Amino acid sequence: MDNQETQPKKIRIGWFSFSCCEDNTIVMTEVMNDHWQEWKKLFDFRHARVLKSVNTMDEMDIAFVEGAIASDKQAQELKEIRQHAKKLVAVGACAVMGMPSAQRNYFNEDQQKQIDFLLARFSALPKVLKVSEVVPIDAEIPGCPMDPNDFLTKVNALVAEFQGGKV
Repeated sequence: MDNQETQPKKIRIGWFSFSCCEDNTIVMTEVMNDHWQEWKKLFDFRHARVLKSVNTMDEMDIAFVEGAIASDKQAQELKEIRQHAKKLVAVGACAVMGMPSAQRNYFNEDQQKQIDFLLARFSALPKVLKVSEVVPIDAEIPGCPMDPNDFLTKVNALVAEFQGGKV
């Protein structure tokens, strides 16, 4: 029996950030520092710009998406991520609720006129969207930033799902 047969298949992970302050990425890397030894055997980070300079957009078991969706380009990228991911987890307040990134959705007419040139320059959508308004999600981890314990609980549940063959 060779070594590959005894090693469980690594879970393919993607970590993506859209319109947000990326505080959840920081929390994820802090949690990773505590769990690095076990995670390096368990996860294959296919796409995580915070961890790698060369990233791959291909089949993923779990995609974590932080941030709200503010442009059509972001919406299209999110749809591509969803196509490649067996499970998609919305991470953080902006991904789960749209806020605080979606503040402009509540601007009055005068405030809206003041930012119209920015919306045009950046090809922004008329409204900022939470992730679930663009694609179906399988789980969410709220917070700004997310609670590291909640993140770890959700990660462990997803790992158990994949290792149990339920996915």
